Amino acid sequence: MSDEEPDQLVGQPKMDDEALALAFERVRPRLVRVAYAVVGSHADAEDVVAACWLRLVTAHAREPVVDVGKWCTVAVARASIDLLRTARKQREVYVGPWLPEPVVTAAQIDLADPADRVTLDETVSYALLVVLETLTPAERVTWVLHELFGVPFPEVADLVGRTPAAVRQLASRARARVREGAPRFEVDPVEHHEVFSRFVTAAAGGDLAALVATLDPDVVATSDGGGQVSAATRPVKGADRVARFLLGIADLSARRGNEESSLVAVNGLPAIAVHAGERLTTLVVPTIADGRVVRVDIIRAPAKLHSPR
Repeated sequence: MSDEEPDQLVGQPKMDDEALALAFERVRPRLVRVAYAVVGSHADAEDVVAACWLRLVTAHAREPVVDVGKWCTVAVARASIDLLRTARKQREVYVGPWLPEPVVTAAQIDLADPADRVTLDETVSYALLVVLETLTPAERVTWVLHELFGVPFPEVADLVGRTPAAVRQLASRARARVREGAPRFEVDPVEHHEVFSRFVTAAAGGDLAALVATLDPDVVATSDGGGQVSAATRPVKGADRVARFLLGIADLSARRGNEESSLVAVNGLPAIAVHAGERLTTLVVPTIADGRVVRVDIIRAPAKLHSPR
């Protein structure tokens, strides 16, 4: 992170330690979402926010920080930019495709129960995270801060070291690439529930024709094993090939005999989890748009599979 501290607002009474901690805790969930949307790793996002708290305490001791939310957003964004740039270099030698770290927010859900038909709330959707990986670090930070969190362009410009005009161009390019990568992220709960249910039923029943019918003709399946477990090293494309690939995975899991599948919430939407005993081994995350599954992300890298938060 840059050694430069965010601007501090002065002229107001200094908060005591307890008030500062309470102010930080109020904005902490938002800070984690900012960092997670930028770096694509929830574990790294939490580390960034924890480091922000330490910097805040130090800065506040020197000069009162009045607007804790604004100060921390700037600090977290700067740290996330640096971390993203470093991570991009490391991913150049990553074995196979790299997928963002998913966040499992419910250990098990029941699609037959309306109360469990989870919908995206304040969680950054997994589909969006995947598309954001196609942006440059500057485009990604600009899009996240302005489009998701409403940070004005002049403030974003200060963060990325560009002029406001240049940042507007970054935002325009980012919006175009996001639209191209995913036509829409709005989730219709009824449609999503119906398509996901058919997808799960077909996959569980080994019904190739029914599974193909749930998939977009241009569907893409991407596997991330992190070089530690077996996974396809290249994306699989096309409805028929993806359907056969998924059924092959299901058949292999069944033949192992020690694995069980369940439905969980991943980044606020239903997904399939595979467990071997107590250990989570695989997450299958479908992205649904316009009544079809348009991509399937299969996360197997052990470092990215965590218990529900």
